[in-house]
Amino acid sequence: DGYMIRAIILGVSLLLIGAETARSDDHSTNHLTLAEFLDYETVGNPQISPDGEQILYTRTRVDKINDRRVSTLWLMDADGGRNRQLMEGSGGRWSPDGTRIAFVRADANETPQLFVRYMDAEGLETQVTSFEFAPSSFKWSPDSKQLAFVARVAAKPDWTIELPARPKGAKWTDDPVIIDDLHYRQDRVGYTNTGYDHIFVVPAEGGTPRQLTEGKWNVGQRVIGAISFPARLSWSPDGRTIAFDGPGQPIDVSEWYVSRVNLIDVDTGDIEHITSEDAPVYGNPVFSPDGSTIAYSGYPARDLASPVGDVYVYELGTGEHRALTSDLFDSPQNLYWSPDGRRVYFSVDEEGDRNIRSIDLRGRLAEVSTGDHVVTLSSVSDNGQITATVSAPDAPIEVALIDTPDRRPELERMTAVNADLLHGKTLGRVEEVWYDATAETGETARVQGWIVYPPDYDEAKEYPLILSIHGGPHAMYNTGFNYTFQEMAAAGYVVLYTNPRGSTGYGSDFANAIMHRYPGAVDYADLMAGVDLVIDRGIVDPERLFVTGCSGGGVLTTWVIAQTDRFKAAAALCPVTNWIGFSGTTDVVGWIYSLFPTPFWEDATPWLEHSTLMHVDKVSTPTLLMTGTEDLRTPLGEAEAYFAALKMRGVPTRLIPMNGEAHGTRSIPSNYLRTSLMLRKWFDEFDPAKQDEETTDLAEAGGD
Repeated sequence: DGYMIRAIILGVSLLLIGAETARSDDHSTNHLTLAEFLDYETVGNPQISPDGEQILYTRTRVDKINDRRVSTLWLMDADGGRNRQLMEGSGGRWSPDGTRIAFVRADANETPQLFVRYMDAEGLETQVTSFEFAPSSFKWSPDSKQLAFVARVAAKPDWTIELPARPKGAKWTDDPVIIDDLHYRQDRVGYTNTGYDHIFVVPAEGGTPRQLTEGKWNVGQRVIGAISFPARLSWSPDGRTIAFDGPGQPIDVSEWYVSRVNLIDVDTGDIEHITSEDAPVYGNPVFSPDGSTIAYSGYPARDLASPVGDVYVYELGTGEHRALTSDLFDSPQNLYWSPDGRRVYFSVDEEGDRNIRSIDLRGRLAEVSTGDHVVTLSSVSDNGQITATVSAPDAPIEVALIDTPDRRPELERMTAVNADLLHGKTLGRVEEVWYDATAETGETARVQGWIVYPPDYDEAKEYPLILSIHGGPHAMYNTGFNYTFQEMAAAGYVVLYTNPRGSTGYGSDFANAIMHRYPGAVDYADLMAGVDLVIDRGIVDPERLFVTGCSGGGVLTTWVIAQTDRFKAAAALCPVTNWIGFSGTTDVVGWIYSLFPTPFWEDATPWLEHSTLMHVDKVSTPTLLMTGTEDLRTPLGEAEAYFAALKMRGVPTRLIPMNGEAHGTRSIPSNYLRTSLMLRKWFDEFDPAKQDEETTDLAEAGGD
């Protein structure tokens, strides 16, 4: 989700940025500009009330003084009427009886905490938690009397020393953190071996939370290394049991990815693992309305770099597990039961789109939403209405309602939070393209991409091209609205974004085509075939090509410029350039060791062959490098090493450590502005047309 701010003064530094913005946003006022990007709002987490009468959702804007994003809860009738702001906060959830909502808001110490608000005229609020870290994954009990949630529990080190007594009034340095876990840090969190995430329950009217799980393991499904999905908690209808995902017990270092579906007795804390394969990756459990069945998703073992999961059900009476789906394009997300318990709804990515599907207990799959858009399931009312968010290439994210999902479903947009921003604006046309790509290995693929044209596109002209590469690498560009690409197009660029091999949403074979050889020949071929497509169609000037990407996109950017000199300039954001060095400094250590067939101490060859730092001798493309100063995913040292090598070789380069940023460079509003403007400035410096313009201007002014 993008959250942007309006042009204001944010200290002396933003005076300079604002001046540059005004100079750079020189294009027509009926096009999107970077300054207008700052007005962009987003919505999320639409929750329909149990009776289907009201929709609660989160709306996010920017605190323009403090350079941060803030969220408010909004409420409207299910027909879209009486849409109004309710209060500050986010993540609202209705109680099953519909009388209260639980939500998250920062307390007096600026720490997000769990609150409950009564939905009557009085609107009484109660603060339910007071933890050092923010609680998450909260879930109402069926009787609306309790809340289950996940919170971090501090862990005392078991390897300690005892210092001599300190003199009275002495100010000694704090004790260091003692590290003995493989995964001891997490991007945007910091050190994580100081505690573990566990389940608590608390009376909804307030009181002392009671811890249910304990031990040196985390509730929640781990995806790669320290990256986790939020834990999914589901109460049994009788309120006696909670289903949750996670290992459910301490695990070995080699089993960093293990996640089971577990049941915990709310009274005794006894845990039962209901999925028991040797190395399972299961999660997202949810009880059926009658409590007889649990739906969940996942796969039996992690034997691929990017496994594709299925929807399963577990019958509590018989102990039987059954897979309801097979051969999905991508793993199912956001599982919900229909009120009658006959089918399971879920979101799934497929060829750049995301839609809602349903599967009945006999394995019959049905479409609930269709189209070229991104629809994410969010809630289901007691009478079967579905709320979701929806975004399309020409429409920013909004709240949507599907009134009759099992009888001629129709998706209706309920909000238009950016209507004022887009009023009178001409957007760049987004064209979907498919093309064939053949790698030097002879392997072929059919690849999907999108071209964003400048709003006043003239077929008689050739435009500069920006090739944007997504991160991951196991991720997917989609058909959701992308303000960054639209603003780039409005500034006069053609933007190409594609899903090369390794991307998700196209099935297991496509996603795992880069296994043990990333970055490499096949993803490079897919990217360049897309570039050749737009050149062959006469859309872009082959002498004005630029390339950029962040994270996995930064990796591929540095790989691309080692294979070709066709790009006039590159911008590699938060890249990885040295897999061996990266393996001990990132927060995704476990995943890195699955990237190649064997550890580097047994065979370093593939680790080095696919490290772009080892190919810097072939680079002549001017390259901008940018990484957040707080990045624990792709630490700054990766960009620093590449920058130093380019400097030693005399290749034009700049290094920008982006202040205050963790992974990525755009999460802080003013840094979004800086990133966009610095990329444009860098590309302008090496754009032949811009250089010709400067020469002409100088000559007309009487210069040399």
